[in-house]
Amino acid sequence: MNALLKSGQPELIYSKALEYYQKEKWQRASTLFEGVQHYYTGSSREDSISFFNARCKYKNRDFDTASTLLDDFRRKFGRSAFIEDAEGMYALCFYYLSPGPSRDQTMTGHALIAINEFMSRYPQSDRVENFRKINTELTERLHEKAYLNAYTYYKTGKYKSAIVAFKNALKQYPESKRREEIMYLIVNSGYRLASNSISEKQTDRYLSMLDSYLSFKEEFPESTHIKSLDRMAQQARDYLDRNNKDNNI
Repeated sequence: MNALLKSGQPELIYSKALEYYQKEKWQRASTLFEGVQHYYTGSSREDSISFFNARCKYKNRDFDTASTLLDDFRRKFGRSAFIEDAEGMYALCFYYLSPGPSRDQTMTGHALIAINEFMSRYPQSDRVENFRKINTELTERLHEKAYLNAYTYYKTGKYKSAIVAFKNALKQYPESKRREEIMYLIVNSGYRLASNSISEKQTDRYLSMLDSYLSFKEEFPESTHIKSLDRMAQQARDYLDRNNKDNNI
């Protein structure tokens, strides 16, 4: 292959690169496309060589490199016959680079942006149905990440921070499949926060907890959490009664 690259015969190198490409020998094809690319700068083959090389990287699961090459391609060759395929692969690179919900979700955010841009730009594409499914999957991954971040505060006894984080998760993702669990943990965290607070703060915190309790009970009257939350609510009311506080909740 080195001899071929040094031959100075771009047509021969290009032909062999296509041969490897068609045989799905992605690494070899990419090496030759990269070696011949400069010969065709400004020619009608420039976009096809750039696309084929990017696709080789993609097929070889080098998604970091592929995403960079595909981004360059879509910026430079917006009118190319390959542009839809390039934009589709570009979005999928970020999808494959996106990690599980316990890790940083920067790539998930990039994937969602790219996928939604693709669906907006190519609404009739055969990829749209699959991209809708991926969009749902990635959105749920962000829901889960927000939940896990908040739950970490809860598990470590940082109940004030947990309440803020759980409420932010609901605000960002009101349709989360964990909505019931999150609302339960807001009440639970509120009760624990109030119970462990100094006396000067307990009244306001129990009242806030009872507000969250009523919201939960209204939305999920048949929840399996109701009994445990009823007990917490009763203890909160007992505290308020003992301390002669106005309690109409």
